[in-house]
Amino acid sequence: MVGVSDHTERRYAQGLDDADVLAGFRDRVVIADPEQIYLDGNSLGRLPATTATRLQAAVTGDWGRGLVGSWQGWVEQATRVGDLIGTELLGAAAGEVAVSDSTSVNLYKLAAAALGAHPDRRVIVTDDDNFPTDRYVLAGLAEQRGCELRVVHSDIDGGLDSDDLSAAIDDDVALVTLSHVAYRSGARIDLAACGELAHAHGALVLWDLSHSAGSVSVELSATGADLAVGCTYKYLCAGPGAPAFLYVRSDLQAALRQPIWGWFGQSAQFEMGAGYDPHPSIRRFGVGTPSVLATYAVEEGARLIAEAGVDRLAAKGAALTTLAIELADEWLAPLGLRVVTPRDPGRRGAHITLQHPAAWQICQALVHDGVVADYRTPQRLRLGPAPLYTRFVDVYDAIVRLRELVASGRHARYDAEPTRVT
Repeated sequence: MVGVSDHTERRYAQGLDDADVLAGFRDRVVIADPEQIYLDGNSLGRLPATTATRLQAAVTGDWGRGLVGSWQGWVEQATRVGDLIGTELLGAAAGEVAVSDSTSVNLYKLAAAALGAHPDRRVIVTDDDNFPTDRYVLAGLAEQRGCELRVVHSDIDGGLDSDDLSAAIDDDVALVTLSHVAYRSGARIDLAACGELAHAHGALVLWDLSHSAGSVSVELSATGADLAVGCTYKYLCAGPGAPAFLYVRSDLQAALRQPIWGWFGQSAQFEMGAGYDPHPSIRRFGVGTPSVLATYAVEEGARLIAEAGVDRLAAKGAALTTLAIELADEWLAPLGLRVVTPRDPGRRGAHITLQHPAAWQICQALVHDGVVADYRTPQRLRLGPAPLYTRFVDVYDAIVRLRELVASGRHARYDAEPTRVT
């Protein structure tokens, strides 16, 4: 900190950057506009500098020259990259993670498999602040299966209360499915504690790790997690629409039968057999031919995150968000911008959320002031300083610009009606 203890001085943030052991990773991602402050890494991560080169090599070499012969290596890509994600980023064992499909499709596959494993149980439990695609998938699945979708109320800022969750779980529950970090507020749930509540009644737990993988500590094996899914285009920097991942604890794999029977889940895939015989390993959760080029991008992003180290990223993410909260309390609260994210670093992810009646207009005005954030209903402005490449001075300068913007009232010039993409 170079002797500077006042967080309202820019020198304080600069001192944190000077001491940052991850500072060099900023040079490992593409920053096309050095003047822009990018605080939307919780929606789309920056492009790793090696990804374009790796994809070019795959296109001209593996595809261009190798042609169909490259499938000798490609056929294991989903599980090979899955092992990288699982062992280095999620605290899982080898053979428990695969890259596959989208988060929504993976959620459907694992939720349906969990219901199939408990045909005598007819209840799925989730919360009303879970990510929309999760709730939609579960509602559709419950309708198809004639099950009850039991929705627990969750505070949109503080997160899910463990007593409310406990009250919703009984011996009729087959599956509990929740997001580890809330997409809107950043509130974080205790993996182990929630797992124990479900396991006490014999239910399985399916986690959505989309807002936590690569930014906070995720110890799937140590916490006894059953199932998980997550996207790779946020903190794993794999690119827009990149393939997702799924996790199935090794002792559950052979007992679970997912509903989309495809040839990449088949035991003897190239025998082209008449009947479906799922592979006993994590491979049984594959479906059709995977997106090879996109999975190369997943691999590059995951390697970079693994090199940085999840523990170090989590520590920096906590420090970045702490600085943002402290500055917001000092400068933004008097202007009506209220921090709604939990203040305990152990109870939040790597983004913070501010509430203001004109949050959408402020978000649009910020872009024109060189700060990229995003908006979520109702009246929430999210700031996502991804720890891999965000500097402490970025957070400081963004809050300064935000303060000046709201104080001036310039945001009122912007359309109050949100566009399709927020």
